[in-house]
Parts: sequence; structure tokens; C-alpha cells
Amino acid sequence: MNFQYFDLTGKVAIVTGGATGIGRGLAEGLADAGATIVLCARRMNVLEDACKEIADRTGVPTYPHRLDITSTEEINILVKDVVEKFGHIDILINNAGVGGSEKPILKMTEEDWDTTVATDLRGIFVLTQAVAKQMVAQGKGGKVINVASIGADMIFLNMSAYCASKGGVKQLTKVMALEWVRYNIQVNAIQPGYFETPMNTSFFATEIGQKVIKKNIPMNRLGQLEDMRGLAVYLASPASNFMTGSCIIIDGGQVCW
Repeated sequence: MNFQYFDLTGKVAIVTGGATGIGRGLAEGLADAGATIVLCARRMNVLEDACKEIADRTGVPTYPHRLDITSTEEINILVKDVVEKFGHIDILINNAGVGGSEKPILKMTEEDWDTTVATDLRGIFVLTQAVAKQMVAQGKGGKVINVASIGADMIFLNMSAYCASKGGVKQLTKVMALEWVRYNIQVNAIQPGYFETPMNTSFFATEIGQKVIKKNIPMNRLGQLEDMRGLAVYLASPASNFMTGSCIIIDGGQVCW
């Protein structure tokens, strides 16, 4: 195999929600392939630790940048700072998100709804629009990877704002792909199922958590962060140049049930 198709050396990638969990796994994959990483999240201390760990392991430059994805001002600052430092943006991974209030619709407030949608859908629109304008100006195309969820296709009770937002991300991905095909910008989405993260490790270690795994996942295990790395590299690299508007499910077979 000619691995040059997966080589990201010289590429600059922004990864939101990248300090922990799925975002960290995606960032690790791009770093393994040689990309310079700009890791974004709200907590700078966690970001700095993650960047150091990635840089120490891979040897590639990795930089922290604080970002509240719900703030248009912070989004504009991020894009400006990255362009000033590196001169270009080649890859964007939109991973920042929240699970939401986990309330039934009849008990949700407008604030519950707005908070989830602002993070999981609006933030992706605003940031991707800003980055895509830069990619168009560069004239060399680019790669956008949106992290949706199997919740875009399956129903999770008491998570209406989350499911609606992720469904919106899936459709937004397709519209972006079609509108930007003329600029050689490929836009695809990843739809993860249950992955082990620092937030859910303790739950899935319980008897109830183990029952959830056995009931819902044919592979009988949670996804691990390394399961994300190859997919991230594929979607960010020249290997996927003829692929746009696709939404790839990675869930251990859950949606098959």
C-alpha cells in the first residue's frame, strides 16, 4: 500500500472538544499521520496537558487554544490566531458538544433546549462557516469532519434537543458538502455510538452499565479512542478525496439491531 494517501505532514488541523474523549482520539489520529494540531476546548489546563502528551508521543507540533463554541467572538479569534500563526487551515474537526438536559420534552425549558442546540448545532455552523471562508480564500480545498451521533437516526428518550441537534448536524453536513464541492472542500460526518470516555467509564463499569453494553452493542464492548484514529485520518487525508456528504456510523453494530 502507498501510505502517501494518508500522509498529513504539513497540514494544519483544528480539533474542537479535543482535550478528552472522542475529540482526543481524533486528534491523536491526525497527529499520528503528521498533522499540526490546534486543540480547542474551554479548560486550558486540560488542553495544555493533552497537547503535551500528544506532542511527546508523536513529535508533531500541538497547540492549545481556548474556545467556547457558543461564542462567535471566540470563534473568530480562533480562526484569526491560527491563520496568523500558520498561514493556512486545512482540516477542521467539529467535535465539541454536550449531551443535554436529559429531561422529557414536557419538562424541558427553553433554556435547556437553547443550551444544547447552541453547542451541538449552532456552534458547528458558525465555526465551519468561518473556516470554510478561509479555505476558499486559500484556494486549495480542505477537509471538514463533523461529529454527529447515532442519535441522529435512533431515538434516545429524554434527549430531544440532543437528537434534534445531531440530526441537524447530519443534514448540515450534506448541504455544506454540496455547496462547497466547487471549492474542493470535502465535508463528511462521523456518527459514533457508545465510546468509553472519562465521563462514562464509571457508569459502564457497573452492573447496569454492562447490561447496557450487552443489550445494545453486538460487538459486546464500548468503542475505544483508538477505534476513531484510522477513520479520522482517512476522512482528513487525500484517501477520501472522492468522498463528500457521507455520514459514517461507527458503533460496534448497534444500529443493526
